[in-house]
Amino acid sequence: MVVLVAYSAWVYPFEIAFMKSSTKGALCIADNVVDFFFAVDITLTFFVAYIDPRTQLLVRDSRKIAFRYLSTWFLMDVASTIPFELITGDNKAGLGYCLLGMLRLWRLRKVKRLFTRLEKDIRFSYFWIRCARLLSVTLFLVHCAGCIYYLLADRYPHQGRTWIGVVLPNFREDSLRIRYISAIYWSITTMTTVGYGDLHAVNTREMVFNIIYMLFNLGLTAYLIGNMTNLVVEGTRRTMEFRNSIQAASNFVCRNHLPPRLKRQILAYMCLRFRAESLNQQHLMDQLPKSICKSICQRLFLPVVEQVYLFKGVSRESLLLLVIKMKAEYFPPREDVIMQNEAPDDVYIIVSGEVDIIVCENDKEQVMGTLTTGDIFGETSAIYNKPQHFTFRTKTLSQLLRLKQSTLLETMQTKQEDCLVIFKNFLQKQTELKDLNIEDFLGDNGEYNNGSNIPCNLFTAAATGDSCTLEVLLKAGMDPNIGDSKGQTPLHLATSKGHEDCVLVLLQHACNTNIKDMDGNTPLWHSIFAKDCKIFNLLYHYSYITNPQIGGDLLCLAANRNDHFAMSKLLELGLNIDSKDRQGSTALEVAVAKNHKDMVNFLLTNGASIDDLNLSKSEQLGLSTLVGIPDELMKLPKKQEQILCRGRTCGVVPRVSVYKGHPSQQRFSSEPGKLMRLPSSMEELKNIAGRKFGVDMRETILVNDEGAEIDSIQVIRDNDKLFLLGSEDFFEFNINKQSELTNPHS
Repeated sequence: MVVLVAYSAWVYPFEIAFMKSSTKGALCIADNVVDFFFAVDITLTFFVAYIDPRTQLLVRDSRKIAFRYLSTWFLMDVASTIPFELITGDNKAGLGYCLLGMLRLWRLRKVKRLFTRLEKDIRFSYFWIRCARLLSVTLFLVHCAGCIYYLLADRYPHQGRTWIGVVLPNFREDSLRIRYISAIYWSITTMTTVGYGDLHAVNTREMVFNIIYMLFNLGLTAYLIGNMTNLVVEGTRRTMEFRNSIQAASNFVCRNHLPPRLKRQILAYMCLRFRAESLNQQHLMDQLPKSICKSICQRLFLPVVEQVYLFKGVSRESLLLLVIKMKAEYFPPREDVIMQNEAPDDVYIIVSGEVDIIVCENDKEQVMGTLTTGDIFGETSAIYNKPQHFTFRTKTLSQLLRLKQSTLLETMQTKQEDCLVIFKNFLQKQTELKDLNIEDFLGDNGEYNNGSNIPCNLFTAAATGDSCTLEVLLKAGMDPNIGDSKGQTPLHLATSKGHEDCVLVLLQHACNTNIKDMDGNTPLWHSIFAKDCKIFNLLYHYSYITNPQIGGDLLCLAANRNDHFAMSKLLELGLNIDSKDRQGSTALEVAVAKNHKDMVNFLLTNGASIDDLNLSKSEQLGLSTLVGIPDELMKLPKKQEQILCRGRTCGVVPRVSVYKGHPSQQRFSSEPGKLMRLPSSMEELKNIAGRKFGVDMRETILVNDEGAEIDSIQVIRDNDKLFLLGSEDFFEFNINKQSELTNPHS
């Protein structure tokens, strides 16, 4: 079509000026063929989608396409396509035909659009495209002026009194080439203001035309030198910057030898970003007063925000606070707004366009769904503070509202009622996505109230191991220490179910670890039966901060309940069997007081000390009777007692507790020790310890709790604590010691 436009614009002035009616046969046929193509183009325009200049969205509606074309360029396109030769008949030299034929120059706007597109096309040089455009305009003006000037001479009644008749008296008889070159020569010399030495105006008509043409040239020159300089430079500044950035990107790709596929992706992204850059109106919004911005945001974005599932039921006041702090941004197609496994700080609401939800596994991407106007994404990370499981990538040019995570949380804290509504909407959506039972989150009447229904949500999340939902509810201000009908807290449930993540979330929100249920059990007691060493160590160290006698409390509770399983688990977890509770009692004292013979035997077998027992004479007599120890042995000092025990005089079997690591690091270690019978030789002890810890004893030594190396079985006493040290333990211990010496306050 551009080639046909160039043909029409070039041939029509030439045809009017130089061609006679008798010699126009071939040109008339060609003109009609060209007009036919433009008629087809007019018809096809009714079925071609267009880009809305306001929203930059592709419009496919046939009614909108037809209305836009009919209300803009349709009439001019039709007028420039009508075959006026059929209307004027043989009178093709008249003024009417000339004026009607000028309508064909309307088609030149297609050439203008072509050059505009080529200037932004990175495949072509911007400099040469711009030069070609200016040269084409100049040559077209020279051609038109030369044709019109010759037409004046040809239509003048006195042949000798014309600008060309003075030089060529019989110019009509000369060849077409000579006449056309003469006209073009005059036009160029006049435009460049170097002429009139040979070809000059003779009659009045030619003088008038020369005056008009030279005045036109004067204005054109001033325009080119003055305004065109400013328009070209300033109007193309953004394009020039874009082209410079494209050139820099191309050099970067070549310099680093990046693959062609990656180069195409980089250049395509920069091109799309350039097209969407002019649509961002945030710079204008920042210049306006807050009251005007509020009205604009309320007008443009409030209807969209009200459609978002997260804000349904939220008060208008809170929505206005959110909308004012949102920023509207345009994103070009195929741009990743949020990456998979990223924890973004922003929430995005789609105003227009489409966004794909993509999962990337093993370098293969799969589209899970598409979000449209009124959808929101990024809220999961904002509320959970967890990484995203999906990549959100724009499918088309999209306008998004960006809201900071901190702004969302601050607004939620401003009004508690709206905060609960937002969490209700969020939980309902998560329930639909994760296929959970919504009744677990709501009350009997299906409503999310502020009363008794809230604890049920905490219990459900803790029992099912949903740490994310649990954190959301706790951030809403719910009490982590609330109890159910059995007196159990969410920490009881999370501990008994073995959900370590939920335990961590509850501890981070300062829950009470010492609350007892109706059976008198704390969460730490539940962790014993959950058979989870990590949860036990976590709760134990947390409780030890406020209650250093927590170990003695647990042992005494197990002894009081005569619970052999709990007692054995506590000893396996590394608790000192002689630890005292808050009342200063040991587990052995409690077992004796409760007359639990089996528990007493178990404690004595595992090395419970009887030296520090605070028993009366009657209780000592009862203890000797209870476990079958002679009264004389009860009165012996500890050393003699151990000798008798080693000689198997009593029923107490000597045993030791073995730990891995340096003794100074024992309280920070999460790995439990091993309680074992004391063998008869050092080699046997090392073999047993090596099998239990899975280490090579040839590279390991045994030390006592003071760090001294043990090389003889005779120096080990009943209930001693031994530690396995390897080369890495020595290194870590020396580093810590050096740190303490250089920084005493560390």
